[in-house]
Amino acid sequence: MEDTHLRLLRLIEARPDLSQRDLARELGISLGKINYCLKALVDKGLVKVRNFRNSSNKLAYAYLLTPRGIDSKASIAVQFLKRKVAEYEMLKLEIEQLQREDAAGGWKDAQRPLSKRSVSSIYLRWLAPSVQ
Repeated sequence: MEDTHLRLLRLIEARPDLSQRDLARELGISLGKINYCLKALVDKGLVKVRNFRNSSNKLAYAYLLTPRGIDSKASIAVQFLKRKVAEYEMLKLEIEQLQREDAAGGWKDAQRPLSKRSVSSIYLRWLAPSVQ
């Protein structure tokens, strides 16, 4: 859920005037999930909601990051970046290993490209080496 929260915090910071429906569309997730995530972010004190009472649309809201929300966004972004760099490094090692196996003639069907299932299998082996 942290990835979704990070994406949502970044979008709210950039475009606080978006409705929940617009946020859902921009992030490619359901309106219900946006509602759930926004409520969690408000409950944590990371986002505040402003209602425009003078608006002709009584449902017009602005979602604003609180100072705590800005700090949290930065912290989540750093953790996200560390995780992605680690994933990248592990995939790079796995690719190098596969290339060595291929160069050594370890694959009988070397002309066939890797299927999505094969790539998924490689990734799962990396995530949980004891599960094969």
